[in-house]
Amino acid sequence: MSGAIIGDIAGSRFEFNPTNRYHFELFTKECGFTDDTICTVAVADAIMNDRDLGECVHEWCRRYPYPMGGYGGSFARWVHSDQPVPYNSFGNGAAMRVSSVAWFADSREKALKLAAKTASITHNHPEGIKGAQTVALAIYDARQGMDVKAILDDCVTFSGYNIDLELDDVQNKFDETCQGTVPVALWVIGQSSSFEDAIRRAVSLGADADTLGAIVGSIAEAIWGISEAIKQAVNPYLTDEMKEVVELFYKRIS
Repeated sequence: MSGAIIGDIAGSRFEFNPTNRYHFELFTKECGFTDDTICTVAVADAIMNDRDLGECVHEWCRRYPYPMGGYGGSFARWVHSDQPVPYNSFGNGAAMRVSSVAWFADSREKALKLAAKTASITHNHPEGIKGAQTVALAIYDARQGMDVKAILDDCVTFSGYNIDLELDDVQNKFDETCQGTVPVALWVIGQSSSFEDAIRRAVSLGADADTLGAIVGSIAEAIWGISEAIKQAVNPYLTDEMKEVVELFYKRIS
């Protein structure tokens, strides 16, 4: 889960000011958590405490009504509604918040089922559900010790995504859909050699930096792990209640 949070915060200052610089400073005073972190924490809280996913995510987002970068239009209306219902979205928000379920699931089938549940509270379009499931599958496969090629092959077989991409296909292309973001995230993983390398590659594409960073970070954590220095560097950006959920999450999965 920290991988998603780190990717979000590292990419946050570039969401509307994109960069192609690989050697950017990971964390600066211009960084902050966005809706990606709020929703990631909320899903973990719901899973750990057996709470209703929709109610928990809605509650967390209501606590932070104006995060850095704001909420997307349809999701913002869902957050501010007193009777929120799914709205058939296939936005990449379904894929950025799913990471925790793949750590709690004890089978591939449960990982896919839980991922679908996390998406369908808002993103109940088949592409939204598939995006979330594909990210969860990548994380679950990594937890089983599969190498990067095997992980990517499994994800492509499951999703049908094309990840045979070139840099020109993805650089400076802002796409907020699952089908436009998750294949790029898988491609980034295939190009990377470490957690930090993956985050830098994702953010410096000049795309949807925070969300692509969150999705890539969530998968990269399961493959390569995260250095203690990077974990500690991101802590000052989180609220106390967020830190509590993160700490409990790692206690539960250890």
